[in-house]
Amino acid sequence: MRKTSLALAVAASTLGLSLSQVAFADFIGDSKATVEARNFYFNRDFRQEGAAQHKQEEWAQGFILRAESGFTEGTVGFGADAIGMFGFKLDSGDGTAGSGLLVPDRSSGGSQDNYSGLAVAAKAKISKSTLRVGGMQFKNQAIASSDSRLLPQVFQAGHLVSQEIDGLTLDMGHVREVNGRNSNDYEDIALTTGGRRGITTTGGATTDSFSFFGGNYKITKDLTAGYYHSKLEDMYKQNSFSLVHVLPLADKQSLKTDLRYARSTDGSRSNIDNKALGAMVTYGIEGHSFGLGYQKMSGDTGFAYINGTDPFLVNYVQIGDFANKDEKSWQARYDFNFASIGIPGLTFMTRYLTGDNVELAANRSEGKEWERNSELMYVFQEGALKNLGVRLRNATVRSNFANDIDENRLIVSYTLPLL
Repeated sequence: MRKTSLALAVAASTLGLSLSQVAFADFIGDSKATVEARNFYFNRDFRQEGAAQHKQEEWAQGFILRAESGFTEGTVGFGADAIGMFGFKLDSGDGTAGSGLLVPDRSSGGSQDNYSGLAVAAKAKISKSTLRVGGMQFKNQAIASSDSRLLPQVFQAGHLVSQEIDGLTLDMGHVREVNGRNSNDYEDIALTTGGRRGITTTGGATTDSFSFFGGNYKITKDLTAGYYHSKLEDMYKQNSFSLVHVLPLADKQSLKTDLRYARSTDGSRSNIDNKALGAMVTYGIEGHSFGLGYQKMSGDTGFAYINGTDPFLVNYVQIGDFANKDEKSWQARYDFNFASIGIPGLTFMTRYLTGDNVELAANRSEGKEWERNSELMYVFQEGALKNLGVRLRNATVRSNFANDIDENRLIVSYTLPLL
């Protein structure tokens, strides 16, 4: 009897170990992790007369660890994701701080020597629906985390994505706090109020609640429609619509049409009233792309969005967003992918935007601005330097109501797969 009991115990133990190994096989086997080393030089000259600060110039080094687990076996699979960030100053001072690369030092007016952040999210998956709770990034019509400086912007939130129906992605989330791209900790969520938007608030421009729901549906293989409703508590409610169509033409040719519309209305502590219409048409042939964009603001204020994020606008570019009250703007853009002539990894982009009809003070003429961007990027495809990217960005801004800016950014990044 004792032998039988012992045998059953051994068998049960062995079975439990095997089941445990099976349960965690996908959790470990589907895990992936990378670390990115990002070296960032930023130089911005203010060219207008009487500028309070003549230059922002900083150089910094950052490291970004991204880890994603798989899911455990079972009806409900569990896992975890993490983003670890660390940045430190290489050069800054003499009144040149404020680039957004580093955390401001309030006492000295300069920048802190280093900063770090950690975003960890637990996740659960049922069928084709995934829930994440914790620290994360977003990229949709309602909210898009900025990653245009040394370290990325992350949020404390809950996020549910469902893809149960083929072609349909449903998306909803609730955000409580934000850790900015040059911040040491999580803070309340702020509304963008700068420029000539005409946006006013009472009791400050921050809140602790942002919610959204919406999704995208692939109507055909070439046509995708999107809709999102979002609410920044006490600040604004917004409904945004998108329609993207890619028309294949002759061999290696296509015509892409990107239409966007957003309607923003006020909250209890703001005066927001805006309609934002945007359209971008891009013709591609071989490695060339030629784009033409138009954007129009109407209503009592300019466009509303969370401070520090990338807004859902076709004319949001390197420096400006062309989203002031009543502003109308055009964009002409050209891209070339050198892979088409046998140099994979090398790309070039240039664009020019001009905006006018901005409402200024009653005794002034209309506001006008223009911006020119150029970007050259190369990512090594093989050899000892594989995955090393070098990116040079240049911008020029001129305006009769805001800063005149000449800007250069040099970003050298290397991504190393760990898993």
